Amino acid sequence: MFGKYMAIALAGCFVSPADANSKIETAGTAVAIAMPLVAGGITAYKHDWQGSAQLVVSTALTVGTVYGLKHLVKECRPFAKPCTPHGDNWDSFPSETSALASAPAGFLWRRYGWEYGVPAFVASTFVGYSRVDAKKHHWWDTATSTGIAIIYNRLVTTKYHRPTGYYSSLDGGADGAFLTVGYRW
Repeated sequence: MFGKYMAIALAGCFVSPADANSKIETAGTAVAIAMPLVAGGITAYKHDWQGSAQLVVSTALTVGTVYGLKHLVKECRPFAKPCTPHGDNWDSFPSETSALASAPAGFLWRRYGWEYGVPAFVASTFVGYSRVDAKKHHWWDTATSTGIAIIYNRLVTTKYHRPTGYYSSLDGGADGAFLTVGYRW
């Protein structure tokens, strides 16, 4: 296992800085897209349909608010100093990509606790780092997106409580059906 990580580290020595920045930005974007999918997968695995709805609402509110702010607040991207008055480099504040990653991270922490939240926020922080490293945003752009996500998740998301009581399941296959009835306490 250690050898695999050493090989990856050595391969990184042969990548030019421009390629490394591009790969970090691409990886950050991929993680941002994966975050809501992973969070949705966790809610589906737990059969937590109320949590799925809360995830959709908190993510939609976060990304929608950030999208609206981005069009209201005009801040020059870090690489575009000075910004031209009619250019397209005024989209720095806040970061939509960070919002897309932070909303599910905030949801996982609020709904399922720190065990889910810490890894999710590590991934979300990487997304913010990738945006700053690519000179697409300032650090406060990504931090604002995370703050908006945390606020909406505090308002929308409730703690998960494992269902108790009677439950049933009906599974079918080529050989017939299987009915399960049980009780959780």
